[in-house]
Amino acid sequence: MLDETDSRLLAALQRDAHLTAQELGEALNLSPSQAGRRRQRLESEGLITGYAARLDPVKLGLSVQAFVQVQMARHGTETATAFSRLVATRPEVISAWTLTGEADYLLRVFCDDLSALNRLIHQVLLTHPSVARVQSQIVMDQFKPDAPLPV
Repeated sequence: MLDETDSRLLAALQRDAHLTAQELGEALNLSPSQAGRRRQRLESEGLITGYAARLDPVKLGLSVQAFVQVQMARHGTETATAFSRLVATRPEVISAWTLTGEADYLLRVFCDDLSALNRLIHQVLLTHPSVARVQSQIVMDQFKPDAPLPV
């Protein structure tokens, strides 16, 4: 169970994962050693799963972001495993979810351009033997960036 200090520590780290134990302690009204121990405990308990840098996709030449819905023709463990392996090999697919409803999967992708998105859809996804249908929505603007989780 998280207490208020744990929640504040997690919120602070989501805003800036570079905070030192000294800075966390100051922000949380704790000693640096207390703040460091809390961070270590939250890491060991699996609440903090890692640290990462956020990159600017446009500056990397990734001008097209899209959400791609995939509907399978057949369902089963082998099919799901094969599709998951395919998705795992594709660097342009940055996240994937299984869904309820008409689509079985939702993929978030970043591509260099529309031609690259077209190749991903037609030469990779639709050629998978179990894929029945693919529908994409191209992101025009992301007006709210990926936000921290509520804690």
